[in-house]
Amino acid sequence: MVWDTLFALDADNNPQPQMVDSWTVSDDKLTYTFTLRPGLTWHDKAPVRAADCVASLKRWAAKDGMGRALAEFTAAITAVDDRTFTLTLKQPVGFVIDALGKIDSNVPFMMPERLANTDPNTQITEVIGSGPFRFLPEEFVPGSKVVYQKFEGYVPRSEPASQAAGGKVVKIDRVESVYLPDAAVATAALAKGEVDLLESPADDLMRTVENNPNIVIEPNDPLGYQLFLVINHLHPPFDNKEARQALLWGMRQTDFLAAIMSDAKRYQACPAVFGCGGKNDSRLGGEALAATDPAKAKGMLSAAGYDGRPIVVMDPADNSVLHPAALVLAQSLRRMGANVDVQAMDWSTLTQRRASKAPPGQEGWNLFVTNATLTGISNPLLHTYIKNCDQAWYGWPCDRHIVELTRAWALEGDAGKRREIVDALQKAHLENVTYVPLGQYRSIIAYRKELMGLIRGPALFYWNVAKH
Repeated sequence: MVWDTLFALDADNNPQPQMVDSWTVSDDKLTYTFTLRPGLTWHDKAPVRAADCVASLKRWAAKDGMGRALAEFTAAITAVDDRTFTLTLKQPVGFVIDALGKIDSNVPFMMPERLANTDPNTQITEVIGSGPFRFLPEEFVPGSKVVYQKFEGYVPRSEPASQAAGGKVVKIDRVESVYLPDAAVATAALAKGEVDLLESPADDLMRTVENNPNIVIEPNDPLGYQLFLVINHLHPPFDNKEARQALLWGMRQTDFLAAIMSDAKRYQACPAVFGCGGKNDSRLGGEALAATDPAKAKGMLSAAGYDGRPIVVMDPADNSVLHPAALVLAQSLRRMGANVDVQAMDWSTLTQRRASKAPPGQEGWNLFVTNATLTGISNPLLHTYIKNCDQAWYGWPCDRHIVELTRAWALEGDAGKRREIVDALQKAHLENVTYVPLGQYRSIIAYRKELMGLIRGPALFYWNVAKH
């Protein structure tokens, strides 16, 4: 809403120019030249410059997995003039535009140079973008409400809106995002017309409003989400690969999926690290997940040296999807003979605590369940959550063979050979148990029928939406 991107994915998940007006690639495939659209301005009324984009890309590349991969092959990013900049590679790679157009965390958002120059490990202090809405700091109530207002200075593209691409035409004056931790209160507010839309409604409460003629309940993301188990590789017992492999045999995917979705038509068991149904769908090595044998898992965990110490499971009790999944996780671990310590917290606390490398008994953790869009995990560079070693996400797995395979995939131009590498990565991730795939599902949104023009995608986009 606040920040815009150089490229964006359309409804077919193909990257299209967004802030970029035109771009070219040199004959040797080493130099990309980008020219910005005219008339782009920041919310503080300053013009968007190429130097802003250069600084923003450098900040993004310091933190994002795909950005880091691109930076590894980048010789220089240079502003040529106020509207033009170049990206020069050390050697040709085929994912430059895919990286700049990625739609999932971390999105390569553009921000003013003075903000983008903030240390990448330090939070920025102002919310100033060039997108179709501007953030209203005077109405921000931390933990309660965020307010966005239509940015009158935004010039949308001429093409029709298509997922995150095309013209971002704003048809409403403001959006108030209100935090309602009690799912029943949120559902009742929707029924009474006190709110217009629930981004993450409680699935089990939708039966109370499904017959309400003023409410629409439907999936918003055409592809959906993957549910997965994040494992702390630093501390016992899961610093031992054999203990991690026990988890594969102990987790029944359909138990997790049935707990978070009431409609079995909206979920499926899937061992594929890069998601089932996509072009990188590989299910090699998924036999344990398909079989599920708690007794075997118990024996494997014991053989791996598990000594009965408490296994700390972080439970985001305010999250209608991840909370029931955490409870299923605890039950599954107990079937494996584990001593489980379920620690309830809100989601924001979990997102802070997951960064702790402290031992589980000292404000650290062993396991938690989370999710990601299938769009955002569809290839080895996009999939932030399976990065290993220096680029590892929380859990800090490190298998150098996986790092080498990922690099080989990035450099390989032949589709057939890339497919072979995907199969090898699938086997390697499940062999070392980077994490445990728990299946995939399509979540729902619920909204008042007065809202028109909602765009289907892995995130909710508030341009093109009208209220009648």
